[in-house]
Amino acid sequence: MRVGRVAAPVLVVVLALSFGAAARAEPSDWAAAPAPIDTTGSAMDPARLVSIAPGQGRALELVVHSPAMDRDLDLTVLPARDRAWPAPVLYLLNGVDGGAGGSWTGNTDIDRFFADRQVTVVVPRGGAGTYFTDWRADDPVLGRQRWTTFLTRELPPLIDTAFLGTGANAIAGVSMAGTSVFQLALAAPGRYRAIGSFSGCARTSDPQGRAVVSAIVAAHRGDPANMWGPPGDAAWADNDPYLHADRLRGTTVYVSTGTGLPGPLDTLDGPGIGASAAKLTDQLAIGGVLEAITSRCTEQLRDRLRDLGIPATFEHRATGTHSWGYWQRDLHTAWPVLAAALNG
Repeated sequence: MRVGRVAAPVLVVVLALSFGAAARAEPSDWAAAPAPIDTTGSAMDPARLVSIAPGQGRALELVVHSPAMDRDLDLTVLPARDRAWPAPVLYLLNGVDGGAGGSWTGNTDIDRFFADRQVTVVVPRGGAGTYFTDWRADDPVLGRQRWTTFLTRELPPLIDTAFLGTGANAIAGVSMAGTSVFQLALAAPGRYRAIGSFSGCARTSDPQGRAVVSAIVAAHRGDPANMWGPPGDAAWADNDPYLHADRLRGTTVYVSTGTGLPGPLDTLDGPGIGASAAKLTDQLAIGGVLEAITSRCTEQLRDRLRDLGIPATFEHRATGTHSWGYWQRDLHTAWPVLAAALNG
């Protein structure tokens, strides 16, 4: 995934903040609090498997109907090594573009890495700029977004039935989804035994966090007011994992980030660069700034969990940008921690 194309609005906000111009959206810049979606009964309906077809290698391509969003969603499944025996499930969420420009399946070695492991891997597609959360109102451009309901209530039972799940789940995500995994764990305690956040930012309701979240949503032409309401609405704080970190007690937490300084994969022969000077420049400039932001967020979350006495694993690399090569490495490093929780 090239970060520059989707991250430029975020970069503008971040640079403004870094020069002391704290970005606070005035109430007049936002729509009034939208009326909530009427989902009476719909969230209780089960998800439905529409189709299943062979994909690349051992992958299976599924189409699943979400009653909460009233539409079909695509996902890739890598079955466990032995489908005749029960297996836990690892969900991997893509970043800000929902997998359109870069994904776990296209940019990492997950097929090979998990080939000999007794775990089912599920990679949903879609959700660009949505934070994989339940939006309070339908958006004129993005439509109905009820990802929390889909990922915590609709999809896991279907996957467990279709692929002989043990009921043990973990979820990991990159960039935007590195925030979402915390929110999903908090929204449905016990659904996910472990979470992995790679280059994410747990803070969403302080001025800087709100500015970045709003910029990401706006970059995909969505209205942040349709997600969590205008600035100051209680939903922003309600969905801030940093503020509710005490509720992560009992969940296995793995967090990783670089610092934004050039690292061993930030070279012309690095993953995804293909000897392109333009791609490398994008990764170093935009990816460097974004990773510097997540580095600071990671430090804040580490201190917060430490103060609360909540155990967590933090991998704070001295170098590295906001890019898939590092996220593949992060998943490899995180897997023993996630696996221990899944099989414990």
